Amino acid sequence: MEFTFKPVGIVRSCFSEKFGIPRQPSLVPAARATLELLPPFDRPEALRGLEGFSHLWLLFVFHACPPHDGSLTVRPPRLGGNRRLGVFATRGTHRPNPIGMSVVELEGIDCEAERCSLRIRGADLLDGTPVLDIKPYLPYADSLPGASGGFAEAAPRPSLEVAFTEAAQAQLAELEPGRPALRELIVQTLQYDPRPAYRQGQDDTKVYGMRLYDLDVRWNVEGKIVSVVAIEPA
Repeated sequence: MEFTFKPVGIVRSCFSEKFGIPRQPSLVPAARATLELLPPFDRPEALRGLEGFSHLWLLFVFHACPPHDGSLTVRPPRLGGNRRLGVFATRGTHRPNPIGMSVVELEGIDCEAERCSLRIRGADLLDGTPVLDIKPYLPYADSLPGASGGFAEAAPRPSLEVAFTEAAQAQLAELEPGRPALRELIVQTLQYDPRPAYRQGQDDTKVYGMRLYDLDVRWNVEGKIVSVVAIEPA
């Protein structure tokens, strides 16, 4: 049996490339995005009553990932990339059907000329992500205090402190006015150490780069400190 799905909307996100995207939603509250709804779902009547919910489930497509190769196991970054677990025991991107799900905070609903979009935050979504469905988050059903979390029982904790060089501070002051909470976005993203698992916990002379909005953010790691060395237009 086969099914064909059409997206109901497209995400416009602060994350312009995969590297640096938080590994779960809500870890970076400063990560804001807009879900642009597509016709015919961009009408106010499709959203009637949604304003009463603080959070949403988004079901989406991992559109920038390579096709699944049939592997039944994956290496979760949470375990350092050193152990293989069954694909259905993880929430990784490499799946038989490239479907993801994220809980995001609904900041607002904008409707202009009868076309609507949703403002969301806490997103872990790449810019351009197709969304298949939107469902309201129900606290009584979706938050189960007695549930067990397997190998991911507790939320990850920030492992690094983030600092800015003088040059990066000056660039940030110039660039931040047009990009809300840019400093918070950089700090919250980097404090979880987005480097590959085999690099984490090590000093690293390499200068890394990641795209946020239309900016190239460059940084390196010494001990427990991430030093942001440059923030420039990409």
